[in-house]
Amino acid sequence: MTYDPIGHLLLTPVDREAPARVQRLRQLGFGDRPDAAFDDFARKLAEVTGAPFSMVNFIDENRQFFAGLHTPSGSHSGADLGAATGGTPVSRFMARDHGYCPHVVVRRKALVLEDVCDYPRFAGNPVVDEIGIRSYLGAPLIDRTGMTLGTICVVDTEPRPWGRAGLETIKSLAAELIEQIHRREDRGI
Repeated sequence: MTYDPIGHLLLTPVDREAPARVQRLRQLGFGDRPDAAFDDFARKLAEVTGAPFSMVNFIDENRQFFAGLHTPSGSHSGADLGAATGGTPVSRFMARDHGYCPHVVVRRKALVLEDVCDYPRFAGNPVVDEIGIRSYLGAPLIDRTGMTLGTICVVDTEPRPWGRAGLETIKSLAAELIEQIHRREDRGI
């Protein structure tokens, strides 16, 4: 875990799988460039959940990369995520200690935060103040080798009652995307 030097709160979990994940992502050809199929999947995530922002996110030792990104404007730049609340613009890259996906990757379990401000551990994350994130729903992408490649997630600038239905939906969509990734790997794409 990393620590906030002032409050000593646990912020971002230590990720011992990161070096192996980077190798697996390189083997698959993911993690460093946008992918139209992942952008399409992110759009589907937003449509199914009703969330304004959605991502297919791969994580290495230092950063997160949104290989798939959907925003309300359809820009795929993420700039309107920060602009929605007057915060910092977001690109396809984000520091590893920003956001909640690193927790999902290390835990290997879906995470539902209907209002991040209800959880002291998560309320202090930079995405709350810098970008305006108030709710999060994410699930890990665990491939056939057992490696957690990253996550799919949806976020909103308002609290959202995701509930059990949201949890089941995001887990089902993660399984669907993993099947697509396996088919791509089998075809050598």
